[in-house]
Amino acid sequence: MRIARFSINDSIRYAFVQKDANDGKDYLVELNGFPFGAEQVEPTGKRYEVDGDGIRLLSPVLPTKVLGLAKNYEAHAQWMAGDANAHAPEEMVIFAKPSTSVIGPDDPIVLPGFSHDMNFEPEVAVVMGRIAKNVSEADAMKYVLGFTCVNDVTLRDLQGSDPMWTRAKGFDTACPLGPWIQTDLDYADAKISFTLNGEDVPKASGTTKNLVHSIPSQIAFISSFMTLLPGDVIMTGTPDASGSLKPGDEAIVHVEGIGDLRNVVVQG
Repeated sequence: MRIARFSINDSIRYAFVQKDANDGKDYLVELNGFPFGAEQVEPTGKRYEVDGDGIRLLSPVLPTKVLGLAKNYEAHAQWMAGDANAHAPEEMVIFAKPSTSVIGPDDPIVLPGFSHDMNFEPEVAVVMGRIAKNVSEADAMKYVLGFTCVNDVTLRDLQGSDPMWTRAKGFDTACPLGPWIQTDLDYADAKISFTLNGEDVPKASGTTKNLVHSIPSQIAFISSFMTLLPGDVIMTGTPDASGSLKPGDEAIVHVEGIGDLRNVVVQG
């Protein structure tokens, strides 16, 4: 099942996304409530084409926080170190992005004037569905609503110069999410790819099968020191090398089984 957050004539709604068997198009089946609440939501009877007039897909969630895993693939740890013999850290390295960094599909990624080296990082993101505190690895996935695409946009020059990654990872528009939440995904082997200006970037591709720390272990560890709330997001790690983003670039994160997250870079 796919769950989307969208606006129609500036009114924000939630919907199930369903493919019509007759025309093959995706439609938004409007819901009467908030899918993260305690009550069951139901369709209102209204349906809209995803690409219809007045329809705009939004970030599928507005999380209270976004947590990220650094160097959670051996290939990315080696790329970051510039050493093919480097290894990912044995313990998880966690960083955070504020809710103000979140944008949705087709929203512009703004390169701040104080940076000259913006990078893309395509990833699978976990969306929490229940309050999680001190959950076990065995039970962790019971607290997950679904998964979405994320671009962990990073100001690489500031990541190297600032003692903390607050500016590098947390600036406005640094966290594109979307296009929707997929509740049914092979999260243990989700294939990630990235397209820049219409061309595939092979070194940015990979699969969650190669995660150093699995998704259940990430949830268990984070919930051991921080309460995860419904709608909170965990960025699970980028699979390989990163690369530069410049004004005018079109960045598309693709996760097999979810879809495409598209954004264009503009100069701030």
